[in-house]
Amino acid sequence: MPGFANSTGRLLCGAFFAAACFAQSDIVPLPRFGLGVKLSTLGAGIEAATAVTRKSNLRGGFNAFTYGTDLTKDGIGYSGELRLRSVDVLYDQYLVGPLHVSPGVLIYNGNRGTATASVPGGQSFSLGGNTFYSSAANPVAGNGTLNLGTVSPMLLFGVGNLLPRNSRHFAVNFEAGVIFQRPPKATLNLAGSTCNSTGTTCLPIASNPVVQSSIQSEQTKINNDVNFFKYYPILSLGFGYKF
Repeated sequence: MPGFANSTGRLLCGAFFAAACFAQSDIVPLPRFGLGVKLSTLGAGIEAATAVTRKSNLRGGFNAFTYGTDLTKDGIGYSGELRLRSVDVLYDQYLVGPLHVSPGVLIYNGNRGTATASVPGGQSFSLGGNTFYSSAANPVAGNGTLNLGTVSPMLLFGVGNLLPRNSRHFAVNFEAGVIFQRPPKATLNLAGSTCNSTGTTCLPIASNPVVQSSIQSEQTKINNDVNFFKYYPILSLGFGYKF
């Protein structure tokens, strides 16, 4: 019996250590770092991620885009620029396979539009439903800005994983969602003088209450027109590599 007991003990010990070794080899370490590039409605961006759990990542990125154009509206010439700059932090929670939900924060929102405005001397223009004439001696000129928000929460839904939980290194990620930001705020500043239709009587804009009231009406109209951007839509396509 002692020999049988010793043999049984050795078999049990062997089975235990074999199971332990198998369990150890079955554990796949979490991926530490992934890097990607993307195109989205926030511009072109770069992002990095690290795994938190088997089904979640912490991800952060920077986005940028610049676009300039010239246009004329209601007799006023604008030379404008749209400048998108933002930094986001997201928590990716994977639900089924690559399907994930990603709550996050736009921790820096530098998205804004700027424009310089001008009206040639003697030309008519409209503001707030009123028509004015730019002075030939002191033409109307100014600037406008459109600020699109500050620090803002965001929520994305997507398919893909910057850190695949298998042997693959390359990844594709598509996402859609929304940023919940404050309503955009437009400001319009004009200087110079306006005149009557014949150009015989002119008055500086700064001391003309009718023009000042029209500028305020125009700002209100612009703010109402862009109010829907308090829900800023996100569409994004990204490509990444897991290190």
